[in-house]
Amino acid sequence: MNWSFVFFINSILLGVGLAMDAFSVSIANALSESQMKKARMCFIAGIYAFFQFAMPMIGWICVHTIVGYFEKFELFVPWIALILLLYIGGKMIWEAFHESKDETEERVALTFATLILQGIATSIDALSVGFTIADYGFLMALAASLIIAAVTFVICMIGLLIGKTAGQHLSSKATILGGIILIGIGIEIFVKGIFFA
Repeated sequence: MNWSFVFFINSILLGVGLAMDAFSVSIANALSESQMKKARMCFIAGIYAFFQFAMPMIGWICVHTIVGYFEKFELFVPWIALILLLYIGGKMIWEAFHESKDETEERVALTFATLILQGIATSIDALSVGFTIADYGFLMALAASLIIAAVTFVICMIGLLIGKTAGQHLSSKATILGGIILIGIGIEIFVKGIFFA
């Protein structure tokens, strides 16, 4: 593919498709942290954007170096996403039912480690994009990955704003809903990866 308008449109559309899981997780996160400040929202969206940038590039590198190993690893992608999101979502639901009222009101914000796990879980399927962009040169693959990251950032910010607004109205039920959303996303990634790959 050449540098063209079609290249940029394809990259944007790829970004939109890949960002949907991160969008849903962003809503879930903001539901459980409805007082989230803008700097925190940018940080969270930035983590997801970083992973959506890194995974296609890692996939591209694998295709150009260790393609045989990458094909074997791809079988585990749905399982990894399912396990990570079931763990995080289940933990959110458990804490919502087992915290006292005071602890719920003073709940610690999402940890950096949790955000990293979410970033990996929601972007791991983007490794496969390395196959899609395998015929690109390094600079084009880099540009496509950067566009995907920018699109992800914008979409995640929208998700965080939606979740924050809804979270202020849902109050204590928001964490449970957020956990259910994460579990649902994990199951959806797993079913799609196992049965529709």
